[in-house]
Amino acid sequence: MPLVLYNTLTRKKDVFEPLNPDRVGMYVCGPTVYDRAHIGNARPVIVFDVLYRLLTRLYPQVTYVRNITDVDDKINQRAKDSGEPISVITERTTKMFHDDIAELNAAPPTIEPRATDHINQMLTMIEGLIAKGFAYEAEGHVLFSVPSMKDYGALSRRSMDEMMAGARVEVAPYKRNPADFVLWKPSTPDLPGWDSPWGRGRPGWHIECSAMSGQYLGVTFDIHGGGQDLVFPHHENEIAQSVCANGAPFARYWLHNGYLMVEGEKMSKSLGNFFTVRELLEVAPGEAIRLAMLSTHYHQPFDWTADGLKQARATLDRLYTALRGVVDIPAAEVAAPIEVMAALEDDLNTPLAISHLHELAGKLNKAADTAAKARAKGLLLAAADLLGVLKQDPEAWFRWQPAGGGNGLSEADIEAAITARLDARKAKNWAEADRIRKDLAEQGVVLEDGPAGTSWKRV
Repeated sequence: MPLVLYNTLTRKKDVFEPLNPDRVGMYVCGPTVYDRAHIGNARPVIVFDVLYRLLTRLYPQVTYVRNITDVDDKINQRAKDSGEPISVITERTTKMFHDDIAELNAAPPTIEPRATDHINQMLTMIEGLIAKGFAYEAEGHVLFSVPSMKDYGALSRRSMDEMMAGARVEVAPYKRNPADFVLWKPSTPDLPGWDSPWGRGRPGWHIECSAMSGQYLGVTFDIHGGGQDLVFPHHENEIAQSVCANGAPFARYWLHNGYLMVEGEKMSKSLGNFFTVRELLEVAPGEAIRLAMLSTHYHQPFDWTADGLKQARATLDRLYTALRGVVDIPAAEVAAPIEVMAALEDDLNTPLAISHLHELAGKLNKAADTAAKARAKGLLLAAADLLGVLKQDPEAWFRWQPAGGGNGLSEADIEAAITARLDARKAKNWAEADRIRKDLAEQGVVLEDGPAGTSWKRV
């Protein structure tokens, strides 16, 4: 079936037809690097990683661009509060971001540009907008004139009153219209700044993504993605400045993942339900976090719950148990199952794709001979690869421990207990063997006896 994607611009599922049938370009708004990524940041990383994986199966070349915003007032404030140089903060938090999302099995993008490396491209775009009458200078600022673009608001479909309220517009006497937004602003000596025709200053947020996407994907490209919270004003403003500067359409397909809540409430530090990715990685494997997020369709709001994470771990336990039984059988090299491809080609229906993983694991468990097991294993792994899960050795999965050691039993302790239990069974001391099994179970370690001996897993 053809790939169909829900396009925010058209408000419907559209058949995806790239500009070039052999090459796809996708831009996704990346992090502002001033602190640890939180779980709301993780959702678009995971969603668009799945789309990237799918696109690479369908097209010969995919260029995935995800930026790093390393010039921003939040970063400036963090530097002021901490006394650290801005460069130290952005380098450290960028590395934290990379480390955290790697544990979520997110592949790196093709290109990861940094805003501070593209100031010249931003200046060129701003100068062009001024020359064409779409922007103006006022008191060291350069602002985009919203009334100059007749189609402004096409993405968010808001009235001008709604857009002005949603933009939280700054009341500034130098603005010709309250909805006009900043392309360039002056910097005081204590803030980052670059020389420009309008004095030393720094870029506004929106112009950064327009300049970087144009640099690597061209003025018109296929897919632009991000969280639903970016539809307005960020993506609306990207469209305005890009279309007006280049005289050409901008992104053709706009994809937005839904909002994230925690246990039914908006995530907030004041409510005590604010979690960073790293905090969750200290209590659960990255694959479980990933699968939990994929259990809800990307376009829908997602409610992060402890039960949801527990269910995701249980699902992966079942899948890894199936793989554990055929660990000595090489997987056959097969294409991803058509039913899984079809689910993802239907606007990334990851819940349906996950249901097919259960079916494939069931077929693997029922496979009767080595050839059938090899094929079934290959199909399960090929399907899981599209979702970015089942990337570990089954034994490593079952032996995962939370940060700090969790239940406190080391692998050596567990193996010693298993040996002692085996000795007790050989001596027909069934009471002692049962005591050891029960003691391990109470400490979160389950033993499984089989033809090849005793295996174990943490629960």
